[in-house]
Amino acid sequence: GTAAFAGPPPPALPEDTEEVSALQALPIDVQLNIMSFLSPQDLCHLGSTSCYWRAAVQDPLLWRGFSLGAVDWKSLPDVEIFNKAFSEVSDNALYNYMAVYKKSCPQSRRSLKSSRPRYGAVTSFLQSLVTQAEPRFAMFGPGLEELDDSLVQKMMTCPEILLVAGLPQRQIHGIGSGVSFQFNNNQKFNILTLYSTTSVERRRARAEQAVAVNKMFYQENSIVGNQQAVHYSVIAQVKKVCEVVDGFIYVANAEAHKKHDRQDELARILAMIDPALGPPNRPLLVLSCVSHIGVKRIPCVYMAHQLQLNLLRQPWMVQDTVAATLTGLLNGIEWLLEEANCKNAQ
Repeated sequence: GTAAFAGPPPPALPEDTEEVSALQALPIDVQLNIMSFLSPQDLCHLGSTSCYWRAAVQDPLLWRGFSLGAVDWKSLPDVEIFNKAFSEVSDNALYNYMAVYKKSCPQSRRSLKSSRPRYGAVTSFLQSLVTQAEPRFAMFGPGLEELDDSLVQKMMTCPEILLVAGLPQRQIHGIGSGVSFQFNNNQKFNILTLYSTTSVERRRARAEQAVAVNKMFYQENSIVGNQQAVHYSVIAQVKKVCEVVDGFIYVANAEAHKKHDRQDELARILAMIDPALGPPNRPLLVLSCVSHIGVKRIPCVYMAHQLQLNLLRQPWMVQDTVAATLTGLLNGIEWLLEEANCKNAQ
């Protein structure tokens, strides 16, 4: 202990100044190194303890490295903020990355909201009168089919994270009934997984490293100005699903080493959420998914910009997710259930 601080004692402090802690007495670079191991939430808590730490935790070096984990329609930050080199930012105008984090992270905003007093009992009673017992969501996207680890298989076989509550016996024009899950041992919800091809075709495409033809959509080319724009429509069976669901889950492939045609992906998303097929305000959850923890990912802020989600008119959220561990999945599901309940309540 005390050997590390050998030397003359620090000068006596005036009574009206803050007492210097042992951590504060360390060199600045050591303090920064220690703080770099803290989570964003821990940094915010540390910053609330004193004026010194409030200033210290705002150092851009601590915040530039953090992935937001999730970003939504209310708070998409300009991607240029994260592209700036430190050399472009002068000491006089340090960018407040911590403020961007707090504003942009949906979980951070939700935890602030939940700490405020509210009329919980009345609200939950009213919601129980108007919300469906089991909201249904259509899940689709390349991240279901291209990743080495199967998100759906993990969801079906990981009861400690997400409990399978049953396989309802109903058909939506030949597509099937989906799987019912239970969130936090309370709310039940149903997911209809829509694959673009058969399992045999997917296996063959993976073996040959080719792209399987997506059978959920058919292409209709349209002319916009001088440009020929790709426009998709969904096949009849999928159309019936889109008409009855309460929201959508798009599983994007977020692995940085693979090629992605985000413009084409956006065209397919727009075909699924077409307001002609149902209420225009149904929420869209984008699971920005990688196969396992070691894979380099495209962060959610970049994913939101690449997919041009700011063009959409309904609520959306992008959530970083790992298929092998289901990391991030529950945060996304929680947001989706909240948004679906809000829409039903309206």
